[in-house]
Amino acid sequence: MRAWPRRVKALPPAPTAFLDRDGVLNWNRAGAYVTRPEQIRLYAAAAPALRLMAAKGYRLVVLTNQSGVARGYITLAQALAINMKLLRDLRLKGAAVDAVYFCPHGPGEKCACRKPEPGLIEEANKDIPADMERSFMAGDKKSDLALARRAGIKGHLVLTGHWRSAGPAAAAKGYGSLLALARSLPDYKRKTI
Repeated sequence: MRAWPRRVKALPPAPTAFLDRDGVLNWNRAGAYVTRPEQIRLYAAAAPALRLMAAKGYRLVVLTNQSGVARGYITLAQALAINMKLLRDLRLKGAAVDAVYFCPHGPGEKCACRKPEPGLIEEANKDIPADMERSFMAGDKKSDLALARRAGIKGHLVLTGHWRSAGPAAAAKGYGSLLALARSLPDYKRKTI
């Protein structure tokens, strides 16, 4: 389900950074759901990372599971308000995303949009086509990496949120922050001769 923007413009395919929300852009509340907009607290590296990715030629699309809707912890309207707060906070720090998609279903509903199923990427790709060969998924959970595999794109583990305390084995496989990942990405805006 697209949370934002309300309408999309027809655009040519471009490299796209598909980004998990909780634990990658904002602090993950271990064992709890974000149920109110004021609980959104951006990681310090989030806005600089998004600015750098955009400068390198990536579209920025947030993908997030929000089963709190299905579980009755929040309403659909509250879920939308939380995502809008994320967008406002990022804009205040000079960063913007191209779209936000979320799955409001519970784990037992067997929907096609709950990560690791590829439905959110498929929906986003219909609205705002991605150059899938040059696109990737960044997340802090195994389900984010599984989504990348199922969608046929690269997956990058960010060691914030869920994987923050995963230990040395995980640290060898991931990036300490979204900004570290952004610095490692190819620059698609630079012209090559």
